[in-house]
Amino acid sequence: MTHDDEQLLASVFRLGDGYFGIPAAQIQEVVQVGTLTPVHHAPECVSGIRNLRGRIVTVIDLKRKLGLPPADIGPETRILMVDRDGELLGLLVEAVEDTIFLDPGAVAPAPPQVEGIDAAVLRGIYQFGNRLLALLDHEVILHWRASQGTSGLVQ
Repeated sequence: MTHDDEQLLASVFRLGDGYFGIPAAQIQEVVQVGTLTPVHHAPECVSGIRNLRGRIVTVIDLKRKLGLPPADIGPETRILMVDRDGELLGLLVEAVEDTIFLDPGAVAPAPPQVEGIDAAVLRGIYQFGNRLLALLDHEVILHWRASQGTSGLVQ
């Protein structure tokens, strides 16, 4: 979170029945899934690669990255394009919901045991309308190693 009193702009997306968010400043653009080419011997969280205007992008299934079942690809499925140390990566999400301002002071600490998700990736929980939003730590999610396979979260 920010260390001052500023609000944080977060992009809200859906994975299964859950609502998640990451800082909107980390997202360069949101695109449709298009054609994904499988990558043999890649970690299970890698859905494939995609050509985006002449640039090859690795697409990560965010549900698998979080230790959940694979994403269901449908008409609302999108890829959030994010930069990781100069490399463009895609995060596959089941639907993009909204972009909202969060008051960092209103983000509650994540419970120590959140079913199905490694607590290391959660920055906190935020009340989003009548729903709860899990604010993800994109830094932890994006720094993965190929040798870690399905559960590959670097802590």
